Amino acid sequence: MIERILTIILPVLVIVLIGWVYARKVRPDMQAANKLNMDVCVPLLVFSALAAKDFQLLAQWKLIPAAALVVAVSGLLAWPVARLCGISVRTLLPPVMFNNCGNMGLPLALLAFGREGFQAFVVLFAVSNLLHFTLGAFIFSHHTSFAGLRRNPIVIATCAGLAFGLAGIHLPDWLMGGVKMLGDMTIPLMLFALGVRMVNVSFAGWRVGLLGAVLCPLTGLAAAAMAVPLLQLDSEQTALIVLFGALPPAVLNFLMAELYRQEPDRMASIVLIGNLASLLFVPLGLAFALQ
Repeated sequence: MIERILTIILPVLVIVLIGWVYARKVRPDMQAANKLNMDVCVPLLVFSALAAKDFQLLAQWKLIPAAALVVAVSGLLAWPVARLCGISVRTLLPPVMFNNCGNMGLPLALLAFGREGFQAFVVLFAVSNLLHFTLGAFIFSHHTSFAGLRRNPIVIATCAGLAFGLAGIHLPDWLMGGVKMLGDMTIPLMLFALGVRMVNVSFAGWRVGLLGAVLCPLTGLAAAAMAVPLLQLDSEQTALIVLFGALPPAVLNFLMAELYRQEPDRMASIVLIGNLASLLFVPLGLAFALQ
């Protein structure tokens, strides 16, 4: 079991480490690369997974409410903790609710469960992202406008992928091949960008950072344990939702905190310490998932 977990995690850590080492020497500006990834590669990854010929979307429908349940229950569990500790709900809830299912979850799912499991995990990723851009944005600011969602590439790709998958419409192999090749760039580029961002890790406000870093996987795993019997998930779906629950806070939380001016320094600590703490919690989640 330990050897299998290391086989899954080490390739991910190698790419993150390469990004970190490169950034220490070169200090690259990743803004254009990250925008390319979010505007082109990630949407094509989502679409190609949901609309693939060999992916039975209807067979994985339970993962949609499962992902929503993990997100919602994590927030409900974190709410009293934030009140008790005197931390702004707008600061603590988003990183606990919305995890790193993109940068870390997708490659782990691919390495742990193969292509079929990876495609199913994309459903969790798509639901989490849709909730992040809607519910998450509303938590950051109650004055959030959702008019821009219809122009968001990830939202458009998710809706298109769901429509194609449910209708049984398939693109020609030559076209889907090109779409999939661009989509496959997402994972290494995300991991490399995560390594670059880790260069700027700051332990200022480490107490709040440590609290959020621990709360995210613990509440996620507790919510996953609730979702399994409630939705009667099969063994593969159970493994995927457990991995989903064990992931650290998403890097996107920091970007949104900067956008909404919601204590970005504290959010940076939560996200960065959380991703460092994933060295403990992700193997734990994988151990449960691979049983």
